[in-house]
Amino acid sequence: MGKKSSQGQAVESADTTRAQNPLSDADGAQAARKQRSPAAHQGIQVNFCKNPICANFGSPVGDKLSRAQNPYRIVASGKGLPVGYCQSCNESFPLKSNKGIYEELERMLAFLVDATAQPCCPVDGCSNHVVPVSSGKAFYSAFGVTSTGSQRYLCKGTVAGKPCKKTFSVASKSTSRQRLTHKNKSIFKLIVNKVPVRRIAEIEEIALQTVYDKIDFIHRQCLAFASERESKLPDMPIRRLYISVDRQDYVINWSRRDDRRNTVVSAVASADNTSQYIFAMHLNFDPRLDPEAIEEDAKQIADINLPTPHRKYARLWMASDYLASMAASKKSKASGNLEGDIAATYSSSEKREDVEISDEPTKDEKLPDRGMQTHSEYTLYGHFLYLRHLLASVEKLRFFLDQDSGMRAACLAAFQDGIKSRRVDAFYVRINKMMTVDQKRRLINESKKAIAKVMKENLSLNKREAVLLLLRQRIEQAKLIGKWKDRWVFHPLATMNEPEKALCHLTDLGDLEPDHAAWLYNRASLHGVDSYFNRIRRRQSLLERSISSQSNTGRVWSGYAPYSPNQVQKLLDILRVVQNYVLKGTKDKKTPAMRLGLAKGPVKYEDILYFTGP
Repeated sequence: MGKKSSQGQAVESADTTRAQNPLSDADGAQAARKQRSPAAHQGIQVNFCKNPICANFGSPVGDKLSRAQNPYRIVASGKGLPVGYCQSCNESFPLKSNKGIYEELERMLAFLVDATAQPCCPVDGCSNHVVPVSSGKAFYSAFGVTSTGSQRYLCKGTVAGKPCKKTFSVASKSTSRQRLTHKNKSIFKLIVNKVPVRRIAEIEEIALQTVYDKIDFIHRQCLAFASERESKLPDMPIRRLYISVDRQDYVINWSRRDDRRNTVVSAVASADNTSQYIFAMHLNFDPRLDPEAIEEDAKQIADINLPTPHRKYARLWMASDYLASMAASKKSKASGNLEGDIAATYSSSEKREDVEISDEPTKDEKLPDRGMQTHSEYTLYGHFLYLRHLLASVEKLRFFLDQDSGMRAACLAAFQDGIKSRRVDAFYVRINKMMTVDQKRRLINESKKAIAKVMKENLSLNKREAVLLLLRQRIEQAKLIGKWKDRWVFHPLATMNEPEKALCHLTDLGDLEPDHAAWLYNRASLHGVDSYFNRIRRRQSLLERSISSQSNTGRVWSGYAPYSPNQVQKLLDILRVVQNYVLKGTKDKKTPAMRLGLAKGPVKYEDILYFTGP
């Protein structure tokens, strides 16, 4: 692609087969046992102290030195779970497979790489295999057209010293070889307007399988369109972005009556709070993998016997690990008291053997039948490294994260150099979402009275300035919560969307002026990503919340829910493109892409459906 990956390395295919590994699996396993910490992979190294004010922040665990004091000790949190212990600040962090994180990043970057791919000779060993047909007559000759009107080419390259002479066609239209093209637009619009798949088939008078085929086509077109636009982002000069990050779970229906357990997958999304542009939404699921083949290979090489971060398949949920995690699951529930919920979240993460893990399956859940579920923390690391690549030219980045220790670790690891240079800041944002409408209104009235009191005492202040003054006071009186004594500030302004909000500055190096600190705290919000999550539920029937009944004892089933996680990712990709490029704001009549500078006007559904490249 020409671009460098998020940590300075060219994007390459991850090692996915034993034949591609420089060591045999037996040698690799032996080497892993001798390693103190997982080696860096393709420039990625996340095993270091995640405390921004520590001298070791960003300094990776190295080989043990016999004549010098090492900044870290390696201890065990549980069987097969090595942890780095920082001897400078006394904080610990679970070790992760850098190779596994790279594999997740490579999976996410794939669609951006495809944006720059042009048709070329399909023969692997041909000298023209990476030479696009646009290079001209010196490399290819026009060779007529196909029955559907697509241009054919004759390759003039060589294979092993002999002329290639391979002929191949390049589609002139996105709808080549497709039937019922006149229904594409209406099906596209129905998909993103909460019409169930069976109702789409009924409305359009087509077979159910045809609807799924159309979804596949629309998904390919959405990816092609978005990748062409978003491949420009790494070079776009943007002054500031305020990005909210959170996750949403999706329930997959069971498909067998003798096993009524659900599969639950999680997607992490990042939204610009200002433009409402959704930069990415990544599911912790890899559809390319065969679970039976992976499980068998892991068994053959005794991968399960290695410490977790040293495994070949470290990022993937293996069946035995899933069962063990299921037995140890300690999910906590919100109580409705914000300070208590924050403390409970800290307590819950502290009790886990790996503080960064948040996907804890229950007895009513199972792994997907096809494709493989990835550990959520590896998806988080990949997601933030993807954002690092995508937003390389942004002058200032402010991340507003849901209170999630895995999300914090991934963000600080991906942007550790930006945090040190003060280009990047990160905040926890916690909202009380358990309140009734009456409770929200009561807090809003109390907030208005407190702000009005400040304005009365300081006649020169407007409402915004009064809020900032209250924030300065509350920052000075921040509450220390949790084992790590994080400083939490409760925002004085209550709204219906965020009636009670608490904030924690994760990258506070003590160098901000009080007014600047208050201004940043005031910008901290999850409204961008939360509003998009609500839009997903409102516009995708397959992704609406399933209902649990008492007779199901925790299991859920919805007549509209999907039967495959792969279908979830396709629908999320489709709606993300519609959200960013098609749907206009009610006030400014602009799309998020227009506000960000990626589009000059609203994009029509037809522009996406018939997109063939730049």
